[in-house]
Amino acid sequence: MCPALSKPPPGPLPRRLLARYLLLLRLHPLLTKAASSAVLSALGSLLSQFIERSRKKPGSSKSLDLSGPLRFAIYGFLFTGPLSHYFYLYLEQLIPSNVPFAMVKRLLLDRLVVAPPFLLLFFFVMNLLEGKNLSAFAEKIKSGYWVALKMNWKVWTPVQFINVNYVPMQFRVLFGNLVALFWFAYLASLKKR
Repeated sequence: MCPALSKPPPGPLPRRLLARYLLLLRLHPLLTKAASSAVLSALGSLLSQFIERSRKKPGSSKSLDLSGPLRFAIYGFLFTGPLSHYFYLYLEQLIPSNVPFAMVKRLLLDRLVVAPPFLLLFFFVMNLLEGKNLSAFAEKIKSGYWVALKMNWKVWTPVQFINVNYVPMQFRVLFGNLVALFWFAYLASLKKR
């Protein structure tokens, strides 16, 4: 283990965790963003299960399905974290903040060019991880993609406006992941319909 990682900083637990996260972010940005995406994506799936359980009648107990959070963790680690990391780096180069109308251009690029295929990728990867065939994927796209995309635009447009224009570059993936905790809970609930 790296010597800088072996000695925890002094102070309360939240401060020590933040210091550790910032250090890992500086030393291993891609891996740190992938790991935090995995954890928060899995938590979003668990949150969806807790919400679903709370809506059921008392006495009808259903155990937690850990395969759902595992699939979301895989998706977060392999796709959300790395793709978001590189997207934000590329966005800074493509549309620097000093370009006229940069705020609007960044938002439009994210919402109209990136969001639709990223959501499609989510449905495709989840279909694969669930072991389903292409006809199940096509059916899911017909029944859930447009609904999810419209909700994506409603939820993520203000979030991404703030994220791509005001959040410091190194925290954009984390900021998105924190909001995605609830977004993935929504998507996981769609998968059950």
